[in-house]
Amino acid sequence: MNDIKIGLVGLGTVGSSVLKMVTENQDKVQNITGRQLSVKTVVVRNVKKHQDAVSSDIQLTTDLNAIINDPEIKIVVEVMGGVHPAKEVITQLLNAKKHVVTANKDLIASAGEELAALARQNHCDLMYEASVAGGIPILRTIVTSFAADHITEVKGIVNGTTNYILTQMQRQNWSYDQSLQKAQELGFAESDPTNDVEGIDAAYKMIILTQFSYGTHIKLEDMAVEGISTIQLEDVAQADAFGYTIKLLGVSRRIDGGVFAEVGPVLVPKDHPLATINNENNAVMVTGEAVGETLFYGPGAGGLPTANSVLSDIVSVTKNIALGTTGNSFNNFRDELGKVDPAQVIYPYYLSLKMLDVPGQMLKLTQIMTQIGASFSQIVQTKNDDQSARVVIITHEMSKAQLHDLKAQLNDVETISLLSAYKVL
Repeated sequence: MNDIKIGLVGLGTVGSSVLKMVTENQDKVQNITGRQLSVKTVVVRNVKKHQDAVSSDIQLTTDLNAIINDPEIKIVVEVMGGVHPAKEVITQLLNAKKHVVTANKDLIASAGEELAALARQNHCDLMYEASVAGGIPILRTIVTSFAADHITEVKGIVNGTTNYILTQMQRQNWSYDQSLQKAQELGFAESDPTNDVEGIDAAYKMIILTQFSYGTHIKLEDMAVEGISTIQLEDVAQADAFGYTIKLLGVSRRIDGGVFAEVGPVLVPKDHPLATINNENNAVMVTGEAVGETLFYGPGAGGLPTANSVLSDIVSVTKNIALGTTGNSFNNFRDELGKVDPAQVIYPYYLSLKMLDVPGQMLKLTQIMTQIGASFSQIVQTKNDDQSARVVIITHEMSKAQLHDLKAQLNDVETISLLSAYKVL
């Protein structure tokens, strides 16, 4: 009764780190939980590839049934990644009455509610602390430490790849392509970096953070998601001159009876805590009515940091098994909040425009800004090599509805092009 066997599905960077941490921290975990943990079976695609990575007392197999049909295995860690077949695998495991720990953000963001309901139905635990911000214990902190507070905003840098790239663009004056290539060389970026650099990975994490913070599930299609692949060095330098640094931020806010969430490049003041988060690190800032602003900082990815969060979940499940309290949702908070009117989402904006360098163009822009009820705070104009000028503006606060109107009206002006529009924190 004091021994709990664990199954692993996947033995990549995170899986091998989980195996290492479970093995090396057995004594501490037993001291905390009163139970001895050990990995019994590991399911992989290619047994030969991983034979040297596991000890002889661990079964290495390609057959998931070796875990499903083993009554000794109580907890299974899924670290294979991707939505499919991970969803089908976890569904089988929960139906087999296995408690599941996963680091799979894509799956939890898209099918988390369905899997959580299945876990409750089978009186199993489904834990996924490692799905957001790697080694930062942000989800459990929101569930426990903010249980009595009213969270009004959660925002942060939740993708290490994009943060590394933007850091290099600012510090080294490298182009986006140069910075991405270096990130790939160092293993911070995949060979196909689309999910990271286009903001999709960050959006999945914001969906999970929104669910935990406000009890409301939002869908990817409900969010505005913009990545960093079109950011120009000129914008990085101009933001710096204005006193800002550009970061890819996920922002989720409670506004009246609704929730607004999006991902995109944001100009962050240099004296703001998020401006100091560099390279592959992550940070999440949670704002509560009682506690005010709190910042959680740490490595956003990597084998051991992520495995640490996985082991934290394993310990929680082990405690629940010992106490007979399994089957409760990781996050029980539920609240029905609607969408937010774009007129209620207010920020200053950084606008970069290219316009024909002839008289009257600034007048056209000023007239459009006047028509939508917006105004300028700062303006810088530089001449390009051709017959055009680059105009960069920071506006006073304006709504997303006004920004939409501005874009629509500029589309009808042949001599002015809007190159970028980023929120200013």
